[in-house]
Amino acid sequence: MRTIDDLDVRGRRVLVRADLNVPLQDGRITDDGRIRAAVPTIEALRGRGAKVIVCAHLGRPEGTVRPELSLAPIAARLGELLGTGVTFAADVVGESAHATAGGLADGGVALLENLRFEPGETSKDDAERGAFADRLAGLAEVYVGDGFGAVHREHASVYDVPARLPHAAGGLIAAEVAVLRRLTEDVERPYAVVLGGSKVSDKLGVIDNLLGKADRILIGGGMVFTFLKAQGHEVGGSLLEEDQLGTVRDYLRRAEEAGVEFVLPVDIVAATAFAADAEHDVVAADAIPAGRLGLDIGPESGELFASRLAGARTVFWNGPMGVFEMEPYAHGTRAVAQGLVDSGAFTVVGGGDSAAAVRQLGFDEAAFSHISTGGGASLEYLEGRTLPGLKALED
Repeated sequence: MRTIDDLDVRGRRVLVRADLNVPLQDGRITDDGRIRAAVPTIEALRGRGAKVIVCAHLGRPEGTVRPELSLAPIAARLGELLGTGVTFAADVVGESAHATAGGLADGGVALLENLRFEPGETSKDDAERGAFADRLAGLAEVYVGDGFGAVHREHASVYDVPARLPHAAGGLIAAEVAVLRRLTEDVERPYAVVLGGSKVSDKLGVIDNLLGKADRILIGGGMVFTFLKAQGHEVGGSLLEEDQLGTVRDYLRRAEEAGVEFVLPVDIVAATAFAADAEHDVVAADAIPAGRLGLDIGPESGELFASRLAGARTVFWNGPMGVFEMEPYAHGTRAVAQGLVDSGAFTVVGGGDSAAAVRQLGFDEAAFSHISTGGGASLEYLEGRTLPGLKALED
């Protein structure tokens, strides 16, 4: 896979596919981690005299223009982080985009409007997607793929445009791939994996693949209740995927046969309602009252998980242990994050809600070996899938 060091970019228009899909609340950015992650590659290209045209998506507008999903606030924040003006194009491949791209000076930076305002970006029809890719590629002379959070999507800006321009991977993608290879090809053991989040079905592929690779797998979050139910325990009104019970039982059996340690919570914070001010208590994991729902792992579980991370040399974590956005149910996620920090292992936080939790709970990002910008992409890589965006950059 070529990197930007292999490209001649001076005086040339370089289209950078970044991942700037950040959370917004009332038009304000609440977590700018992905924008900050995009800065080094843009800075490197600017420093070599490129005319940098950044493209990205925000949310899921599904091919229609939705003003609340405009990238205008992102352009402003990107400019602040770069310390220079970022020209914002009011469309993606229209008159504004062409005028903006054509007017850039060497070292200048522009940001196009939300890629997903164009139906061709995410189209399943190759011809429609290809036609949009032609127009997008027409804005530039060189392509740099640096939006790791989107490389698992066969979208025009990720998959089709690289075939139309000289291309290379940006620094962020190169770093992400190097880390993921350490988790799959050159693992320092013991290797512990912590999985949380709401649904078992979101993690089926990665659990299946890691049963032959990890030494221990720790399960928390909403997905744990399907595991508890599979063991015959009452889970009350907790999140449950009845259709996955058989699969989960099979995972537990296979893990025992393979000598992979499965670690489940021993206690749960069970509440009367999904609310921060709901009545809640710590109960045994195998005795959740019928009228309660589990919203976090309990304090004993937090200590248990930390102890099982203490001896690890490699740790991958994806998914919070509870509803960390509500303080009463943030303690389990905090305990796991602190366990990673204290472990001394090579620690990877697998993007998405896990990365958001690290920042929201006040942890120093530098305390972790790597915080990924792509939760879904990281999981699919660990499942052993071919990611379209990476394949396009390798060709």
